[in-house]
Amino acid sequence: MQNVVTKNIDFYRESSYTASMAKRGGAVHVVTTRRKYKGREYATHLLRRSYRDGGKVKNETLGNLSHLPEHVVDLVRRSLQGETFTPVQERFEIIASKPHGDVAAVLQAMRRLGFASLLCSRPCREADVVMGLVAARIVVPHTKLATTRWWHTRTLAEDLGLQNADEDDLYAAMDWLLERQDPIERKLAARHLASGGLALYDLSSSYFEGKTCPLAALGYSRDGRHGKLQVNYGLLTNRHGCPVAVSVYEGDTADTTTFLPQVRKLKDQFGLEQMVLVGDRGMISKASIAELHEEKFSWITALKSGQIRTLLDGGELQLGLFDERNLFELVHPDFPGERLIACRNPQLAKLRAHRRTALIAATAQELDKVRAMAARGKLAGSATIGVRAGKVLNKYKVAKHFELAITDHSCGFTLRKEQIAAEAALDGLYVIRTDLAKPVMSAEETVRSYKALTAVERAFRCLKSVDLKVRPIHHRLEPRVRAHIFLCMLAYYVEWHMREAWRELMFADEDQAAKAVRDPVAPAERSAAAEKKASARRLENGTPAHSFRTLLQALATIVRNTCRVPGSPPDAPTFPMATIPNDLQRRAQELIDQIAV
Repeated sequence: MQNVVTKNIDFYRESSYTASMAKRGGAVHVVTTRRKYKGREYATHLLRRSYRDGGKVKNETLGNLSHLPEHVVDLVRRSLQGETFTPVQERFEIIASKPHGDVAAVLQAMRRLGFASLLCSRPCREADVVMGLVAARIVVPHTKLATTRWWHTRTLAEDLGLQNADEDDLYAAMDWLLERQDPIERKLAARHLASGGLALYDLSSSYFEGKTCPLAALGYSRDGRHGKLQVNYGLLTNRHGCPVAVSVYEGDTADTTTFLPQVRKLKDQFGLEQMVLVGDRGMISKASIAELHEEKFSWITALKSGQIRTLLDGGELQLGLFDERNLFELVHPDFPGERLIACRNPQLAKLRAHRRTALIAATAQELDKVRAMAARGKLAGSATIGVRAGKVLNKYKVAKHFELAITDHSCGFTLRKEQIAAEAALDGLYVIRTDLAKPVMSAEETVRSYKALTAVERAFRCLKSVDLKVRPIHHRLEPRVRAHIFLCMLAYYVEWHMREAWRELMFADEDQAAKAVRDPVAPAERSAAAEKKASARRLENGTPAHSFRTLLQALATIVRNTCRVPGSPPDAPTFPMATIPNDLQRRAQELIDQIAV
């Protein structure tokens, strides 16, 4: 298009017709007029000649350029004013192009968060490497060796001065980072935790590739990788899910034994005199409660199903009370000085009942096959038949609802209807337990505070599978495993703030204030605007809505080109030229600039 336009411009500038007009005192130029009609603006571009005739200035229209795009008309106008246009290839050539926008967004977020000052008070090589590792973990998580090769495909290495960094530098930086974990977490706590506020804590696990790490042990696998060695780690956040600290434990460590160290960390390391700790059911034990009282810390947790069954059998908890409300408080002598807040979610009850019925039916169907195989003689011996039936029961995790009758030549089963009915009575029912007095926190707010643990669960999903991919863990030395998990937590800290800043561009609900007033027991509902965005998959302006990952990919189309003058020697100086951001990219950059600690 540019060559065609240039030829047309040259025609008007050099043709005999234009030349004759010039001899008669004429000047060729472009005249643009704009008018509005029915709410729309129309532009008319005319190629005209101005000349004098008998002392009067007259105009002659030579052609209509309105069919040309605006930028082409601008080229015609500028050419007639004397500018000379040269093909781009004659001015400079591009010798390298690297994706830049995604890395630039992450580094800008880190600058807004004062991330370098979190790591250390003075700039140093190790801090630069850690920043590179964190940024790489957010953009494209890799192993450490792969990271040293990957970041040369982006502008990350040159922006942080890491062109010569190898895997040994990365491991040395990780060792340096682990030594600074305590002061870094103190700074994070000072930013995001306040005395008397709420802190969330939960435990998860990730599996190993290898068997030599001292932390690796068999335990309850939250990844579903049974028989794999794993490591446990607990995440401490503020009430909004912003990470503050992470603790690493051996893979067979019980949940309850990890809770008290968090209390001591808040008290001794962070210097917080009063806090409200929220932990999942089974996380806060009797011993933990006693120490919490000594430290003057409050807590919120939930009862286990067996404890709820005891309340039902004793009559203290009556299901009829839920006929007109979904939440009420009660007291029980087994929990002196505590408040129990019983909640029942009918929608959740229906979901669990449907799921249990489906699992029981699927198990019964598989057991029928085992029974038929035993009757035909394909399975013989009670041990062989029992092993096969056990695999079926363990497949759908409903063994407690079946009674087996196995002989050397048969396999029979019956349903434990009383057991099923007893479990069904607890469907959708949960009881929140706390030592907070009612004037300090209402029942509704207490339930909301307990449900805030979903923010920690989202953090674990992001760490483990969605974005940061903390697993599988390839390190074999204990300090490296601890440093790896701490590094992933810091990456989530940056990503958490980026996600909050980009809510309007993503599928996320922007109306966060509604959480404080909605029914705490009813299923969470999105705002009308969020529902519209999710169903249409588009924003208010008609552009596509994004996930965090696709938004980073859209930013990656901003590239930084390395250019030089054509025909230059290999050692000639070069200059950078970046892609001009489009509207989406520009808005994403503006939102990152609004991040505040």
